[in-house]
Amino acid sequence: MAIFVDENTKVIYQGLTGSQGRYYGLLNRDYGTQVVGGTNPKKAGTDVDGIPVFASVAEAVAETGANASCIFIPAAGVKAAVMEAAEGGVEFIVCITEGVPAHDEAWFFNKLRRDFPNVRLLGPNCPGIISPGKCNIGITAGHIAKEAEPGAINVGIVSRSGTLTYQALYELKLQGIGVTTCVGIGGDPVPGTSFIDCLQAFEADPDTHAIMMIGEIGGSAEEEAAEFIRSSVTKPLSAYIAGQTAPAGKKMGHAGAIVSGGKGTAAAKMEALTAAGVRVGANPTEAGELMVEIVKELSA
Repeated sequence: MAIFVDENTKVIYQGLTGSQGRYYGLLNRDYGTQVVGGTNPKKAGTDVDGIPVFASVAEAVAETGANASCIFIPAAGVKAAVMEAAEGGVEFIVCITEGVPAHDEAWFFNKLRRDFPNVRLLGPNCPGIISPGKCNIGITAGHIAKEAEPGAINVGIVSRSGTLTYQALYELKLQGIGVTTCVGIGGDPVPGTSFIDCLQAFEADPDTHAIMMIGEIGGSAEEEAAEFIRSSVTKPLSAYIAGQTAPAGKKMGHAGAIVSGGKGTAAAKMEALTAAGVRVGANPTEAGELMVEIVKELSA
């Protein structure tokens, strides 16, 4: 199995006719993802390499049966694009766009939660999601991910860091470990999907036997995840926290990765996860090695 997306997921690309939307939309289709349409009200009735373009998400959903959307819209238009997707009937929205105003993120996060409780948003500012061999939505390179195998010990990945999402996938592939789903939740202050959302889904997935978690400095998401792991997760985890040498008060990469007032430090997050029984690595490679140990133990 996989969480959130699989071979039956049908995806619309909002922004398919733009350069980035086109590039990744076609790349995802070539991977095997069911990319069934794109949207652009000015180019409705045309196509992008055989993928039809519709005037709106609602029209695309009606014509194709799509249940997911991937947003490659400039930051200023993301608020409207997210709501168009939800109102158009999409159940899973992946927003790749970075630089979305935090005020907009907070607004549509709460709007979705209140008025569209069955719609899941991933991102903004995230690499997307991949269930290897089944579905790839976003900018993750499919060739660095090993498909989960029936009867084998398979791992789920959830990562707050974009680049380290790819490293986690590749570290496991080099060790011959399959991945059920890898979720890049993004590092913005108001992510649509949290660590806890993914941990809960992986815990419920019978084909995911262990979980790898990549966090980073800033905020309290990792500490909250540690509490959830302590109370509600039975599967073994390895983890890495990025930003261990970051100075307090200095923005590192993006708005979510900042240590302020002595809170959000890597040390505090590592301590909380370790106390919850997670095996925490000093670097991404060590986190991968710790997962190899977990897989060996589960295979014995």
